[in-house]
Amino acid sequence: METKKLFNERRSVNNFDKTKPLPLEQVKEIVDLAVMAPSAFNLQPWRIVLVQKDESKHKLFELANKQEKILQAPVTLVLVGDREGYNNENPVWEEMLQSVGGREEIVEGAKQAAQFLYGTSEERKLKFAESNAGLLGMSLMIAAKEYGVDSHPMSGLDFDGVHKAFGLKDSEEVVMAIALGYADDSQKLYPRRPRRSFDDIVTVF
Repeated sequence: METKKLFNERRSVNNFDKTKPLPLEQVKEIVDLAVMAPSAFNLQPWRIVLVQKDESKHKLFELANKQEKILQAPVTLVLVGDREGYNNENPVWEEMLQSVGGREEIVEGAKQAAQFLYGTSEERKLKFAESNAGLLGMSLMIAAKEYGVDSHPMSGLDFDGVHKAFGLKDSEEVVMAIALGYADDSQKLYPRRPRRSFDDIVTVF
C-alpha cells in the first residue's frame, strides 16, 4: 500500500472476528517489518510479550479493564520498554562496534552520551523506555495494516499488574498493548472522528 493510504485506512478496531486466526508466521512478518522503527542510538530498548493462549488472554483481560477485544483478537502484543536499555549489556553496542570498524572510542563516546541523556534520573529512564517503545507501537500498527491486519492500541491497563503477571524484569516498563486480528464485519465502525490540523496543534517560534 501507499503510505498515505495506510494512514487513511488504519482504524482502531473495537470488535475482532473470533473465527479468523492470525498465524504466528504472519505476526512475525509484521514485527520484522515494524522494527525498522527508529530508536535512540538504534538501541531498540524494547521487547514484546505476545499474548495468544486462552489462559494468558484471560489474565490480560482482567488486567485491562475487561476490554472484550483482548478475548476476541487472536493476538495481543504487550509492548515493553527497558528503562536501562542503554547499558553495556545491550548487544547493539557490539553491533555498533563492528559497524564502525572496531573503533572503540566511537562506541565508548556513544555509551557515555546515552548514559548522560537517558540514565541520570528516573524520569529520564522512563522517558527513554516509553518514547522508544511508543515509536515501535505506531510502527507495528502501520506494518499490520500493510498485511491487511487490523489493530487497536490500549493504555487502559493495570501496568503493575501486567508487569507482575507476565514476569517482567525490574528495569522493564509496560508501555501499551496492541490487539491484532481482523475486524468483525458484522459490527459497523463508527465514522472516523476529525483530527486536529496543523493550524490547531503547531506553534511556530
